[in-house]
Amino acid sequence: MHNSGRGSLTRRLFIGGIAALPALWPPARAADAAPRTPPVPASADQVLNVMEFERLAQEALPPAHFGYIATGADDDRTVARNHDAFGHYEIRARRFADLTHLNSTRTVLGSSWTSPLYLSAVSAMRAFHPDAEVAVARAAAARGLQMMLSTGSSTPVEAVEQACAAPVWQQLYPTDDWAVTSGLVRRAASAGCTAVVLTVDSHGRRNNETLLRAMQRDGRSCTDCHPGNSHDMWRRGPLFAGLDVSRVTALAPDDLTVQFLDRLRAIVKSRLIVKGIVTGEDAALAIEHGADAIVVSNHGGRNEETLRATIDSLPEVAAAARGRVPVFLDGGIRRGTDVFKALALGATAVGIGRPQAWGLAAFGQAGVEAVADILNRELGAIMRQAGTPTLSAITRDRVVRSQAPA
Repeated sequence: MHNSGRGSLTRRLFIGGIAALPALWPPARAADAAPRTPPVPASADQVLNVMEFERLAQEALPPAHFGYIATGADDDRTVARNHDAFGHYEIRARRFADLTHLNSTRTVLGSSWTSPLYLSAVSAMRAFHPDAEVAVARAAAARGLQMMLSTGSSTPVEAVEQACAAPVWQQLYPTDDWAVTSGLVRRAASAGCTAVVLTVDSHGRRNNETLLRAMQRDGRSCTDCHPGNSHDMWRRGPLFAGLDVSRVTALAPDDLTVQFLDRLRAIVKSRLIVKGIVTGEDAALAIEHGADAIVVSNHGGRNEETLRATIDSLPEVAAAARGRVPVFLDGGIRRGTDVFKALALGATAVGIGRPQAWGLAAFGQAGVEAVADILNRELGAIMRQAGTPTLSAITRDRVVRSQAPA
């Protein structure tokens, strides 16, 4: 979403180098030199890369709704760092490999996946398209992707499960009322969810200035989207329907300790995944207290301006996990090469958040499918170029930390 200075400099040098070779091209005419507006794709399959969906989403959405998905915390620098940091790692391509049969399948928590991609939790997806999470679920079904449903879903989990035609993972904001926590877990179990994904990086208020500025530019009334002007997830979210939320004041308790994790582990009969881990110490604690998997995530840079990218956090988390549980990563994935680098540094699979919302806003279900198709296509291309015919061949020695000046 944000161009790094080094990337811009590289492009300037490249363009400057081209300009220094006028003998290779005839002089440009005035009409040719005029800037041209890029054509608007008529369908999702005409979009060339994942980043282009961001522009299309911005054009399709009201300012506040785009601001909601775009925002980070404070100056949004962690949002930018999440993606820019992938450029700090370089791929060591090997040349002598049998690439007759390229295989991107993987077994994850006992299930066979056709790709190492999954759709991470995104709240309130009706803000991006009328079909909301149902369109995402249908895209997941069409592409064989695991879907993680947000506690803040616009759509009841039961309807999402039906559209997905496969069990989803239920992301959990536990709230500060244990009775509500238990009710959410029971509902996920009744719906057939195969995992509960506890989010542990949402403590208290966050400073989303980009969203606030977007809301100031949006001339609509908030009640157009939020009946009764209620923005509290637990008061309007369908997953909370039928629960007494009168005592809820926050999405997470202040005492979200390992003792809380023990208490949750005792009532979750499916897989328990802990999302929001960025250090080896916390990864070890989560595993010791019953986590079946870890998600390296900083909430897409939305909650805290730490500036530490998830890809930079991944190696120490993977080292602490020691292969005992799968380690997933989300945050900043925009290219198939990003997926490759995450796998090489220890990720079992990677989740995409903002890109699926961009695709949904631009083209509905077809847009979400196209985002997955692009990333899988690019991953296949770099697997071939790097000489890695299977995901298991993408090992730690396939990437190095860049030595180029920052």
